[in-house]
Amino acid sequence: MGARISVQGLTMTYGSHTVVDDVSFTVEPGEFFGLLGPNGAGKTTALEMIEGLRKPVAGTVDIDGHDPWKREPALQRRIGVQLQASSFFERLTAVEQLQTFGAIYGVGKARIADLLEEVGLSDKADSQVEKLSGGQKQRLSIACALVHDPEIVFLDEPTAALDPQARRNLWDVLRGINDAGRTVMLTTHYMEEAEILCDRVAIIDSGRLLEMDTPQALIRGLDVPTRIALAPDAARLDDLRTIPGVEVATADDGGLQLETHDPAAVLAELARREALEGLSVSKGTLEDVFLHLTGREYRA
Repeated sequence: MGARISVQGLTMTYGSHTVVDDVSFTVEPGEFFGLLGPNGAGKTTALEMIEGLRKPVAGTVDIDGHDPWKREPALQRRIGVQLQASSFFERLTAVEQLQTFGAIYGVGKARIADLLEEVGLSDKADSQVEKLSGGQKQRLSIACALVHDPEIVFLDEPTAALDPQARRNLWDVLRGINDAGRTVMLTTHYMEEAEILCDRVAIIDSGRLLEMDTPQALIRGLDVPTRIALAPDAARLDDLRTIPGVEVATADDGGLQLETHDPAAVLAELARREALEGLSVSKGTLEDVFLHLTGREYRA
């Protein structure tokens, strides 16, 4: 089976400013694919061209043999879109919102009830949208995108502005969408989210595609040292620096921190010295890759 989504040479400019610059990638059937980048990287513009909401200046988008910009009904029924900023009809309840969207596709009441259950809003079915929390509104927005049971789902920063608890709750919903066999493509600047959810990710900045692979392969390719943290009084800092394999040893108010590419040997020596108090070990993360590629300066 070929690629479900094929993007080739995708380009968008506004005047002399290039927002998306010759981006190419494919998304396979059933894949959970993440488009990552800092604020202003061009990921939302790229996604909107892939969804058919914007016409590219150059390049092509193919979704199962269709050009999304042509808005062919045969394709429209197979894709679901959750925009970065969602609007709902005022004073309608959650179930009424879904019934309104579902009427466009001839969706029955049974499907609406199943969908509310799928996104965890059955107990909020009769609540007006204005009374829903931020996380509940995001789940309702995703439900609206799923109302016609699409095969391909596009999500633009679905967990933006949510608190950590609501974000993690929504991750379960997103996993369920993909586990049901749907191809999912999302944009996000939360690296932990992408690392947990995505099969593959593409990192873009200033409109250019920088790297693309599985999160695990990108982390391995960066060769980030293992970080070992200890309690402040676990050992003397000067003694830790003498351990073979320790590349960096520092101390702050939180404790002692070591960096090494040979964690097994360092941990064995720490155990021999009985210096394991407060021990925690962490490997490299997708955030390390992201910062390495895009820089550490703040993007408003």
